[in-house]
Amino acid sequence: MWVEEKILHIGAEAKIFAGSWLGMSAVLKMREPKSYRHPSLDRRLTRQRLSTEARVLDRLNVINFPSPRIFDIDLENGWMLLSRIEGRPLYEALQDGSAGLDEIKNFGSLIRRFHEEGFSHGDLTTHNVIIDENNNLILIDFGLSKIDSEIEQLGLDIQVLNECLTASHHTIEKSVETMIDGYCNVDSGIQPSASEVIERFEAIRGRVRYHA
Repeated sequence: MWVEEKILHIGAEAKIFAGSWLGMSAVLKMREPKSYRHPSLDRRLTRQRLSTEARVLDRLNVINFPSPRIFDIDLENGWMLLSRIEGRPLYEALQDGSAGLDEIKNFGSLIRRFHEEGFSHGDLTTHNVIIDENNNLILIDFGLSKIDSEIEQLGLDIQVLNECLTASHHTIEKSVETMIDGYCNVDSGIQPSASEVIERFEAIRGRVRYHA
């Protein structure tokens, strides 16, 4: 039984509520209907994205990747119940100085592990990784994730984080270089390799600069 406590976050894609489910600390992720989309298209997209998110989380749970667990899901009504991750966004820890380059490097390594499973995240920012009291990092919010992603999607993940680090954490010197170092430190021989993904990221960054 779900018992709601409070709203944690209202985003562009979903509302996040804190509460409990069968006595366990949990969050309810409710996707909001989009009035600018035809209702049938909106329902189809909601089902597709929730289904993909659930498949990604199921795989991550099997390999003990640091991420939430699924308790329940309703594709038709557009909601998902997840375990609640205790901690706070890495964004906040970097802003107040309680986290720094070590955590950024670890984030890079975490991203590479995620990519090696064949997934892209779609919204890799320091808001979407939680740091707990032991400085462990837990990746969250897989609503825009893709399965069997091509190298372009992996490079775009790095570009999104690059933009986040340079805009929101510009006072931390060599943050992007440190994140890339962490990413390249994890390479299990799975293709595309870490260096190939970073090469694609550099090409994407070059295109962005050119068009800017």
